Amino acid sequence: MALILDALVGILNEPTIGGMVAELAVLAALLWVAVLVGMFVGWVWRPRWAVDLAGGMGTPVLSNSDSLNDSAADESCESCEKEEKSETLAVTIEDLDHLCKLVEVRDGGPEWRQMMDKSLPNMSYQACRRDAESGPPQYRSRTVLEDATPEMVRDFFWDDEWRMKSKWDDMLLYHTTLEECPTTGTMVVHWIRKFPFFCSDREYIIGRRIWESGRTYYCVTKGVPYTSLPKQDKPRRVDLYYSSWCIRAVESKRGDGQLTACEVLLFHHEDMGIPWEIAKLGVKQGMWGMVKKIEPGFRAYQIARRSGDHISRCAFMAQINTKINPDYLRSLEDNSTSSEIVEPEKVKHWGNNVPRFLIIGGAVALACTLDRGLLTKTIIFGAARRFGMLGRRL
Repeated sequence: MALILDALVGILNEPTIGGMVAELAVLAALLWVAVLVGMFVGWVWRPRWAVDLAGGMGTPVLSNSDSLNDSAADESCESCEKEEKSETLAVTIEDLDHLCKLVEVRDGGPEWRQMMDKSLPNMSYQACRRDAESGPPQYRSRTVLEDATPEMVRDFFWDDEWRMKSKWDDMLLYHTTLEECPTTGTMVVHWIRKFPFFCSDREYIIGRRIWESGRTYYCVTKGVPYTSLPKQDKPRRVDLYYSSWCIRAVESKRGDGQLTACEVLLFHHEDMGIPWEIAKLGVKQGMWGMVKKIEPGFRAYQIARRSGDHISRCAFMAQINTKINPDYLRSLEDNSTSSEIVEPEKVKHWGNNVPRFLIIGGAVALACTLDRGLLTKTIIFGAARRFGMLGRRL
């Protein structure tokens, strides 16, 4: 602030009105650049996975939902494997194995570092991040919602029609189902998601499927190839995409011993073509803002279901699950290597992670581009110096 005030004083001391107006225009332009950069980060990092960080409440309305689950009750992992050998499915038992290991923190990957712990009256939320040896940052979140059932949470996340109708996920511009398997519930869906006007929209071809063990649901969604729908320049297709979660009933925070709350463990990573360091900054700044908006959309969904609204095809497919044996899940735990979740580090300013030479170099380039006088260059270099020194002071 002191730097800006000094700059204004210097501008007012210009000998001519024309010089003063010119310097004011340049200063205003620099401030607008900062505003636009902030808008860019805020818009870009409203990723689809942030919308999947919370769940729902209530009980299913469909009278045939129990019969759908009961019809699959006799399916075992062995029969599932035989079925997958006879036809090619977008999501297979290997994807279930991987998700189960992530849930139990036994996938053998790097340690998870806690980055966020927030809560609302009826929802608590924690998020962790880790950097893989290759690929984009990976995220793990735990959301607990009071007065929520796993079945309604499952349907809510699968219901693409509700996303469009209620606009709780206002980034979804288009969706359609490309393939579905009435036996396993496996689907291949096509999404187009809105991005800011200065970025092209993003396209997703997503394979998804749900396994059930008791009232625990393992929901896998991931990017899959689809030769029948070739890539285009716009919208840009996101090939590397993984967003999967485990949904199960847990005890309410009321302490009454009742399993009336629902826990959602989400694991997500994707490569949208944005530098990963910028991605981490954007996610950290925008994650909670998106997560806390999900609950109102879900509560409206719960009310609509209770009032007898039509059940969409996607929600219907969410109730076709593959049964798995608990013994099979335990065998996965015995044959895997544990990871760790560590406490969050002390909060550090993002300037700590930006090399000073990048800041100063950018200032040189900007100053040379905006060759509008000594005052302009002084402001730019002064601001760069402050940013470069900020990390050390904090």
